[in-house]
Amino acid sequence: MSLASAPTPARTVPAPSMLRAPLKPLDLALAELLARAAPLPGGELVSTFDADGRVLAQDLVSSLDVPAHDNSSMDGYAVRCADWASAAGVLQVNQRIPAGSSGHALAAASAARIFTGAPIPPGADAVVMQEDCEAVSADDPLHSGVRIQSQPRLGQWIRRRGEDVAAGAVVLHQGTRLSPAALGLAASIGFDKLQVARRPRVALFSTGDELVMPGDVLPSDMKPGAVYNSNRFFLKALLQRLGCSVTDLGIVPDRLDATVAALQGASQSHDLILTSGGVSVGEEDHIKPAVQALGALDLWQIAIKPGKPFAYGHIGAAHFMGLPGNPVSSFVTFLLLVRPFLLKLQGATALAPESIAVRADFDWARADKRREFLRVKQNATGGLELFGNQSSGVLTSAVWGDGLVDNPPGQTIARGDMVRFIPFSALLS
Repeated sequence: MSLASAPTPARTVPAPSMLRAPLKPLDLALAELLARAAPLPGGELVSTFDADGRVLAQDLVSSLDVPAHDNSSMDGYAVRCADWASAAGVLQVNQRIPAGSSGHALAAASAARIFTGAPIPPGADAVVMQEDCEAVSADDPLHSGVRIQSQPRLGQWIRRRGEDVAAGAVVLHQGTRLSPAALGLAASIGFDKLQVARRPRVALFSTGDELVMPGDVLPSDMKPGAVYNSNRFFLKALLQRLGCSVTDLGIVPDRLDATVAALQGASQSHDLILTSGGVSVGEEDHIKPAVQALGALDLWQIAIKPGKPFAYGHIGAAHFMGLPGNPVSSFVTFLLLVRPFLLKLQGATALAPESIAVRADFDWARADKRREFLRVKQNATGGLELFGNQSSGVLTSAVWGDGLVDNPPGQTIARGDMVRFIPFSALLS
């Protein structure tokens, strides 16, 4: 029989339920999520002492210059530069100006003993640090002399009025996530209270009959297939670091009715429902049908590794996000997708850290069709070392590592290549 006369093989056409949409690229998925993350209404006035990590809800405008006057940045002597040559370097000390007080105009051929933060007396145009001076007579501190051992430069060791903050300037913008340094800056212009965004209310629960809580069952008594619920611990900690008010709903049994009940109850009083587990495609994964029964599922599965089985939807006014059950997958998808979403809910303007180019001190020959996030650690020479086991279940990799390599789809890595590195320090703050 010739090939021309051979019968055409029958083609199997998948049933509609078997057809799957292609996995959504991470950047597109994140853009869609952020488009749905409208800042939450309302806010609160909190003590500046208690505002670390909160998102500023209004611009902070300074009503004063900082510093409020020219002042000394050193302990030493305030002088007039022109006096140094004519006085052969020896000047009479006729005033003493500690911080918190003010002096009088500097007379010709004289110096003022001055301390850090004290106002510069009129007429002085430089400060000489005390290490470059020699006291000529210490019997009468107000009429003693000082030998200036190096020629002063105009303006040296003087902090000028308003060089840090000018009156009328916007010092911190609305949408700034407040850091310890930002709190100090707010205090420096007189703010003891700050208007910040409302905390997102997040309901958190895990699904899986295999899960047990540490303390409930001893390791020696664990049944075959049982695992301790690690996700619940790091997810709650991550949420709290982002300023969320967390309701921990525990572990929900692997039943559709229990999942529906948990989701329905959580949707009544929370801005976001966050789950881990139950978002894959197995017969015991009930999150997808439960969300669809109560609301809508708008996003399902992302083209990343680890973390493909990520879901987003809504139930009533509450957002829903479903994370994978594998610990590293759950951890990485939280950092990449949930973190910027929660920051956007609070009106933050800086949502995701930029990656930096760093040398790879490892080989990665197993290119994947999905975008990969590899757990790495920076070594003493500045290069990146790879954790040996990149499995999505090996949480040790996230503790050992200090960041992620963002590796494009289909990309291998050779030792010495420059790769995109995202430090955990930028993702966990």
